Amino acid sequence: MKLKVAHLYPDLLNLYGDSGNILCIKKRCEWREIACSVTPLIAGRDFDFSDYDLIFIGGGQDREQKLVLRDLTVKKRDSLHHAVENGTVLLAICGGYQLLGRFYETAVGEHLEFTGILDFYTCAGEKRLIGNYEFKTAEKIRVIGFENHSGRTFLGDGIAPLGKVLKGHGNNGADKTEGARYKNTFCTYCHGPLLPKNPDLADLLIRTALSAKYDPVALAALDVSAEILARRQIRDLYI
Repeated sequence: MKLKVAHLYPDLLNLYGDSGNILCIKKRCEWREIACSVTPLIAGRDFDFSDYDLIFIGGGQDREQKLVLRDLTVKKRDSLHHAVENGTVLLAICGGYQLLGRFYETAVGEHLEFTGILDFYTCAGEKRLIGNYEFKTAEKIRVIGFENHSGRTFLGDGIAPLGKVLKGHGNNGADKTEGARYKNTFCTYCHGPLLPKNPDLADLLIRTALSAKYDPVALAALDVSAEILARRQIRDLYI
């Protein structure tokens, strides 16, 4: 088996150590003797998302996000939309998450059209939503991490939340939703990076991507005692 991973705009969208998510996926494949290739996809170059099993897009500053939006909307939006609808696994973090939505409303009322691949929108808030937090997915995976965003995201029809907030703010600080889930697209505000602290979620992404390519895959168990200890300490100290 081989997992082909596309890392979208790693030079522009890596504000919160998001490359750690790629390292986690790669190592958890290698430990199981599953071949894993990672291809950086940068602005200005053409590429076909159907060539990949798992796509990752991280977060960045406003300037970098505008550069990405210009390239993504003009050159790659349709290909990415097709991949999403066909069930390719996609993980989007913070700014990358917002870019998949319909629009962003700034604090001064500026309306920014985004890709519209998924039915949700984001509005700027007066205060940033910051802190360690925890949420639970539909698969009963308890996810811990750090959120730091001023945008308030509201989900539209057909878009489920990635999880329910147990402690913290989540999408907007009001409705207890966190992130977005559509087919095999997973969106979240969770930084840290996300996957090293949440190995069950990492394995869900890997298993889903491989099962779409091959017959249903059961991943070999790994020793996660270090991750369990780290999660316990994080929860006890900060959440």
